Amino acid sequence: MEVFVNGLVWDGERCVAADVHVAGGLITAVTPPGERKPASGAAIRDLDGGALLPGFGDAHAHPMIAALEDRYAPIRGSRTVADVVERVREHARTHPDDEVIYGEGFELTIADQGLFRAEWLDAAVGDRPVVLRSNDIHHVWCNTAALRGTGLLELTGDPVDGRLDRDADGRPIGTLREWGAFQPALSLVPPLDHAAKAASLRRAITKLADLGITWVQDAWVEPADLPAYLLAAQGEGLAARMNLALRADPHAWRDQRAEFRQLRQVKDDTITVRTVKLFVDGVVEGGTAALLEEYDDAPGCCGLPNWDPAELAAAVTAFDADGFQLHIHAMGDAGVRTALDAVEAAVRANGPRDRRPVLTHLQLVAPQDLPRFRQLGVVAVFQPLWAQPDAVMTDLTLPRLGDERGNRQYAIADMLASGAHVAFASDWPITRPEPLHIIAAAATRGGWLPDQRVGVARGIDCYTRGTAYLAFEEHRWGAIRPGMRADLVHLATDPCSADPAELPYIPVVGTRLSSAREAQR
Repeated sequence: MEVFVNGLVWDGERCVAADVHVAGGLITAVTPPGERKPASGAAIRDLDGGALLPGFGDAHAHPMIAALEDRYAPIRGSRTVADVVERVREHARTHPDDEVIYGEGFELTIADQGLFRAEWLDAAVGDRPVVLRSNDIHHVWCNTAALRGTGLLELTGDPVDGRLDRDADGRPIGTLREWGAFQPALSLVPPLDHAAKAASLRRAITKLADLGITWVQDAWVEPADLPAYLLAAQGEGLAARMNLALRADPHAWRDQRAEFRQLRQVKDDTITVRTVKLFVDGVVEGGTAALLEEYDDAPGCCGLPNWDPAELAAAVTAFDADGFQLHIHAMGDAGVRTALDAVEAAVRANGPRDRRPVLTHLQLVAPQDLPRFRQLGVVAVFQPLWAQPDAVMTDLTLPRLGDERGNRQYAIADMLASGAHVAFASDWPITRPEPLHIIAAAATRGGWLPDQRVGVARGIDCYTRGTAYLAFEEHRWGAIRPGMRADLVHLATDPCSADPAELPYIPVVGTRLSSAREAQR
C-alpha cells in the first residue's frame, strides 16, 4: 500500500492538489490533500511539490532497433560524411573479425540530395561489406563489397518494392531506397543470438521507463525475434509493458497468417502480440512516400507504394478477420488514402467490431480524407518532433513538396478538431524518445505552422489517454482514478504551468509500473 502526497495530480485536463492511494497495484482513491488517513502500514510517497501523471504511452517506437545500436559501428550523430567514414574505419580496425561492418542512424542531410556513394566507404573498408542504415530506416548506404555481395551491382533495373540511385552510366552508386532494395544488404549482417538481443532490449526498455514511459508499441517485429522479447521479459519482467506488431510482407502475407495467429498466444505480464504492421509507402525526404500528385523535384514521380491497393485491402481484411489490430505506416496523402480505403474494405467485409485500426506518421492527409478517420474509427498517431523546420524538413522535404503541400504537413490540430482519436509517439530511435520533448514540440512546432500547435494539456492527453485507447486499455491506465493501474510518472514540477519550451528540462523523478505480483499480494 502507498499514498502519494504533497503534490499535484493530473485530473485529465490539468494538475490539481490531491493525494493518491494505491493498493495491490491499483489506484483505490484520489482525495483532497489530507482528507483520508493513509491505511495502516502504507508507504508515504512524498511528491515534494511535483506532479503525478499517468505513465506515458509511446504509440510507435522501435526499441529493439535502438537496443542493438551500440553493438555496431557508432555512426549516429555524425555531422558529415567524413565523420561517418572515419567512425566506420575505426570500428573496422577494432573489430577485425566482423564479417560485415554494420551501423545505424546516419543522417540523410549530410550528403547533397541524400545521395551516398559506395566509394566513400570503400576508402575506409574495402575488404568486406559495409552496410549502414539511415536514421529514418528507409535507406541503406553500402560499399562496393556489399553491393557485389547482394548482386545489386549487376542489377540493370530497380528491384521490386525498391529503388537504386545510379550514375549516368546506370551503375548503382550505393544508396538503396526502401525494402526491395535494402533487404538483400541487411541480410548480409550476421544475426545476434537471442540472449544478446534480450540483454540489449532490457536496457532499452529500462531507458524508456526512466523517461516516464510505462507502455510502448513496438511498431516492427519479425517473428524470428519473438523469443528474444520473451527472454528479456523473464524473471522480474520488463520495466515497461510492450505490445508487438508483426510485420506483414506484401508478397508473403497469406503464408504468415497462421504463424501470426500462433504467435499471438503469448502469455506474459509485460508483453502482448496483438497487432500486424503494414508499410504502405516510404518517406517524403527520400521521394518514396506515395503522393496524390507528383513530387515538385521529380516530374512524373508520385513515390513508391509498397503495396498494390487491392492486395493491401485483401491483407487488411484478412488480418482484421483474424482479430488483429492493424498498424499502418502511411506518410504521403496517396498512402493515407490507400490505407483508409483498405480499412473501409475490412469494415465492409467483416462487419462492425471494436477494431481501432491505427494509421501512423500522416505527414500529408488530403483535406477530404480527414473526416474518414473518425468515421472509420481509425486512431491517428503522430510524431510531433517531425513537425518542425529541421534540416530534413528544409533541405530535403520542402523542396520535394513545394509550398502548398509543405504547409499542410502533420495537421495534428485539424485531426483533433475532426473528433478522431489521436496518440503521440517518438518513433525512437529515428528521433529521441523523451515524452516531454515531444509534447513541447507539439506545443511549439519550432515556430512553424502555428495553427497546428497543440497545447501542453492536450499533448499530455494524447500521450496518456490517447495511447491507452489505442492499446484497448483506457479502462486500465491513462488516467488517475480509482480502479486504474498505478502506472505512474512523478515529474519534478507541474508541466501545465511551465513554458512549453521549458518542458524538456523538467526532471522525471520516478516511474512506477504495477505488476501482476502486486495484485496477488
